[in-house]
Amino acid sequence: MHKRKLIEVALPLEAINRESAREKSIRHGHPSTLHLWWARRPLAAARAVLFAQLVDDPSARPEEFPTEELQRKERDRLHVLIERLVVWENIRDETLLAEANAEILRSTGGHPPRILDPFAGGGTIPLEAQRLGLEAHASDLNPVAVLINKALIEIPVDVRNHPPVFPGVAESEIGGWRGAAGLAADVRAYGSWMSSEVERGVASLYPAAKMPGGGEAPVVAWVWARTVRCPNPACGIAMPLVRSWWLSKRTGNEAFILASVVQDSNDPAGQRVVFEIGRDLQKLPANVDLGTVGRTGATCIACGTSVKLAFIRDEGRAKRIGASMMAVVADGGRRRAYLAPTAEQIAAAEVEIPADTIGGSLGYYPRDLKAPTYGLTEFSDLFTRRQLVVLTAFSDLVLEARAKVICDGGSEIYANAVATYLGLGVSRMTDISNALCRWENTKEQVRNLFGRQAIPMLWDFAETRPFGKAAGSFEVSLGNLAKAITDTGGPRGVVQQADASARSYDGLVISTDPPYYDNIGYSDLSDFFYVWLRRSLRPIYPELLATMLVPKAEELVANPYRHGKNEAKAFFEDGFRKVFAHARESASQQFPITVWYAFKQSDGDEHGDASTGWETLLEGMIRSGWEITSTWPNRSELSNRMIASGRNALASSIVLSLRPRRPSAPTADRRGFIAALEAELPDALRKLQQGQIAPVDLPQAAIGPGMAVFSRYGAVLEPDGTKMTVRSALTRINEILDQVLNEQEGDFDPTTRFAIAWYRQHGYGVGKFGDADNLARARNTSVDTMDRDEILTSRAGNVQLIKSSQLSWDYDVLKDLHTSNWEALHHLIKVLERDGIAPAGDFLQAALTRPDGAVDADLVKELAHLLFRIAEGNGWTKDALNFNTLVTTWPEILEVARSAKRPPAQQGAFDFEGEDD
Repeated sequence: MHKRKLIEVALPLEAINRESAREKSIRHGHPSTLHLWWARRPLAAARAVLFAQLVDDPSARPEEFPTEELQRKERDRLHVLIERLVVWENIRDETLLAEANAEILRSTGGHPPRILDPFAGGGTIPLEAQRLGLEAHASDLNPVAVLINKALIEIPVDVRNHPPVFPGVAESEIGGWRGAAGLAADVRAYGSWMSSEVERGVASLYPAAKMPGGGEAPVVAWVWARTVRCPNPACGIAMPLVRSWWLSKRTGNEAFILASVVQDSNDPAGQRVVFEIGRDLQKLPANVDLGTVGRTGATCIACGTSVKLAFIRDEGRAKRIGASMMAVVADGGRRRAYLAPTAEQIAAAEVEIPADTIGGSLGYYPRDLKAPTYGLTEFSDLFTRRQLVVLTAFSDLVLEARAKVICDGGSEIYANAVATYLGLGVSRMTDISNALCRWENTKEQVRNLFGRQAIPMLWDFAETRPFGKAAGSFEVSLGNLAKAITDTGGPRGVVQQADASARSYDGLVISTDPPYYDNIGYSDLSDFFYVWLRRSLRPIYPELLATMLVPKAEELVANPYRHGKNEAKAFFEDGFRKVFAHARESASQQFPITVWYAFKQSDGDEHGDASTGWETLLEGMIRSGWEITSTWPNRSELSNRMIASGRNALASSIVLSLRPRRPSAPTADRRGFIAALEAELPDALRKLQQGQIAPVDLPQAAIGPGMAVFSRYGAVLEPDGTKMTVRSALTRINEILDQVLNEQEGDFDPTTRFAIAWYRQHGYGVGKFGDADNLARARNTSVDTMDRDEILTSRAGNVQLIKSSQLSWDYDVLKDLHTSNWEALHHLIKVLERDGIAPAGDFLQAALTRPDGAVDADLVKELAHLLFRIAEGNGWTKDALNFNTLVTTWPEILEVARSAKRPPAQQGAFDFEGEDD
């Protein structure tokens, strides 16, 4: 019999989700800054999941923890360790990581398994496995992903503790070069050399801007508009396609473009558009926000002709879309300076395209690749002429830098390492150095292409200057990359290009985030980077970069343009089952595997049980021979914010733990399945509630133990003899979940039982006295008593529960003769909302010291879970937020309450100073 792991019982989910959400705002040193990849899982969540996947739950070691209380204490200790482990600032805490590794060794007999992510993508899971001291294996069909993973877990270990070789750099550090510090220093140094070399060769392409008051300033960006010839035969002007004329909306530095038509005998139309800069807000054009092009078409600014998008598409396919420079943005010192384009600036951009630059055509994927629809079909079409010249020059210097590293005393292995990051640096820079970057007029900066996973069409775009210290320059971009070069201190990772459905899984334990349906077209998007990586690094990675573009035929994505609309879904589902059936053949019985599912908000209802994709994933896993043992929602948005905004509160992803199902698994009928649910779900639910899980996440987390029951059977038969579907099983699980929550009411005191029942019917609204009286008598209490105890108000035949915000601040929980868990919960919400965690903890401490033991901390927390479920089901958003907030802050409140240093709160301890003022 296998030992249950922590992930199969309970996780400090709220702490994990909180750090996952916080991580989105962290840039410097984050692996995502090494190179762009789409839909990365949060590092914090991956680290926690891997730890919990390998560490025993205390219930699996009854010889050490024979009682439930001892198991709970040990589980709490492990949860505290996870809470520390997921904090971003602790990722380089060697003592903490050693402590985590010791726990893993303890649970694995000193022989932890090798961890594999067969869909490694951006490398989050392999990196975190290595950080925990595990041997990490990563594979992917996509060569861009393979290079990213090599740069994360393979290369830093190959050159661990290597001092820099660039002349003069090694002497700049006193105390040695630990880990990847020397490698990162060399990447910056050789990158700076590359930048200087390129700038010297193309200086004439980047003239300084002539400032109005005299003098010169470096250019930050050039703003362009695409153009098409007006179809009106009487006009024919090169009409600019502009979505907005604004350049800057920043207060005090407002600027906009003024377009006018002038006669020009050199133009085929006899006229052309010229651009000037406007700054006087009194002279704002009426169409400043609208520009000339929208969702349906464009308008010619010369003759007013309306032009349909179909015409523009046809012109694009005929390669007749041009571009005009509209503005020059210069560094004016304390603020941006906006200038009209000069003949010198325009001429500098009109250069010949290098003959040996990148090649290759964009794929056909109209949903995400819009640019080819308008004739930008080749990857070289996505860059200005000047950008192609400069990027090609940078690419050429990658191998020259490699040769220079060897001349400076570095080995071939070390030179390859430095060159790999420099090649990634060139590729990384293309995200902000292309002709599909927009000018953001509120922040006055160029924004990168991949703000989302698509290559859109952009009418007006911004071109950055790739030199200097401003965003968009090679040195700045490479500096950010270098901060992400990290040696975790773990064993060397193993990275390979492999098809997940064919590779070996022997001796490996899986933790993976597979692609899901057609959410992201990875191969078509990553071609954008691949063409540059291939050009820069093919001599170093000849096999990996052998193909002209990223392999696509075997990619596990439901691409309707590649496989056909009906066949795409079947291709994905068959491939998905093949991968996990293949993995099942050699799966370890000792450890569960973990699989992430990217949940789309539109996929399900509020319980997460009406999603075709979700059901297909579960069905596919079960049919592949796996038993689902837990499901954990992971969100990158804070749940309170989502509830408060009234949005669907489903998590952005769910991680499942699975074990191989026994070949001899029994068959059950519906009645037997429901009986097993009724027997096992209450205990599992209580463990979830005792852990740090927000009420908003409970329904999705409860699917885990429910599906564990369903998937352990070879089949569950319906009364008519057919096999029960996953959808039907999910419905049964949610029914039992509601039943278990309702049965928990029996654990509460009479007053609380009445209040729950009344709240379920009326919320904090008004009901009739007769109904309340009957309900109260059935629960051995009375309306009058609860009125005196300020649980409710009973006036003129109407009864209404008292909200937490309406409770008296004169209340003293130690002097109250008849308190209840309901009352304690509502006073806690009141104090927490106004005064914060510490006073709430003081109140709870006082409540728990009552001689009659009327308040039970676990029951107060369970009550919040139960009331959240009721409030959410009725759409009472504010109530749901209050209950959810209390549970998510419960660990901190309880820590204060259990602190020996704090005396019980006294009367008036929660009053504001000067409250009457």
